[in-house]
Amino acid sequence: MMPSVKAFAYLLILALFWNCKSKQQQLEGIQPSGDIIATSDFPKTVTPKKSERPKGMPAIPDTTFVDLKNYSTDFVYDIKYATTDNFLKSQVYECPECFLRLKTVQALMQANQDFLKLGFRIKIFDCYRPLDIQKKMWKIVSNPDYVANPAKGSIHNRGGAVDITLVDSAGKELDMGTAFDHFGPEAAVDYVNLSEEVKKNRKLLQTVMSANGFTVLRSEWWHFNLNGASNYKISNEKWDCR
Repeated sequence: MMPSVKAFAYLLILALFWNCKSKQQQLEGIQPSGDIIATSDFPKTVTPKKSERPKGMPAIPDTTFVDLKNYSTDFVYDIKYATTDNFLKSQVYECPECFLRLKTVQALMQANQDFLKLGFRIKIFDCYRPLDIQKKMWKIVSNPDYVANPAKGSIHNRGGAVDITLVDSAGKELDMGTAFDHFGPEAAVDYVNLSEEVKKNRKLLQTVMSANGFTVLRSEWWHFNLNGASNYKISNEKWDCR
């Protein structure tokens, strides 16, 4: 009896060994989901995390600049500084791109999903803003309540801020009381002389954005900073127009 038991035990150990080795071989060459491949190329398009990126693309740091349009088709765009329809009265972006840090993109996409469930979606006016553009804006409006001093930089210059509003299922903007970039007290979050509809719309925008990690700028109902984005470095990189 003893030799057969030993033989059985030996065969069992051998089978377990080869099974483990086989699994290890299957995993060789596969990048674990937690690994990060760094890239310093800007604005080369990169892809989102595992559940959102095309197959075969690597994971990247969440501070990497990425193009929002490559991550979601659920946003509406009206990049004001790529037109003359802005307070500068001139086109300062060569093309209407929306680059942001990956972490900002992820939070913004989640917020937009919440809005979509309610029958709305985010319309974007501005995203990452090169420092040179910030300097031009400061020359025109040197008021820190509305334009960040380029000496300190804006969260827009760090890829952690967005200027947005909401549109309904027909693409019509919700009434927020003022137009984008309205330089007056009416644009302030705590301004009270507004219709009930406007108050409701602003509250909806602020509530959902806050729930997804953004803080509204008190003087501009449309401006939202991702929490913690002030720690990002100021950037003056330019994107490539397609």
